Amino acid sequence: MKSIHTRISTVLALTLLLSLGACSNMSTRDKNTAIGAGVGAIGGSILTGGSTAGAIGGAAVGGVIGNQVDRK
Repeated sequence: MKSIHTRISTVLALTLLLSLGACSNMSTRDKNTAIGAGVGAIGGSILTGGSTAGAIGGAAVGGVIGNQVDRK
């Protein structure tokens, strides 16, 4: 049981490390879009009681809003 927890922790740590490096070449607008989509997915899921459709809809709306935030 302890080895399973160790493996899961290692995989999560590696995933976090790799995901942080993925954003290094993104523009500010791309980062805002990604953050908006993430926040929208969480909000949509919460507002619809965990519905997958709510999460997808929230991600779409959040991504569009995030994309337009820093528009000049």
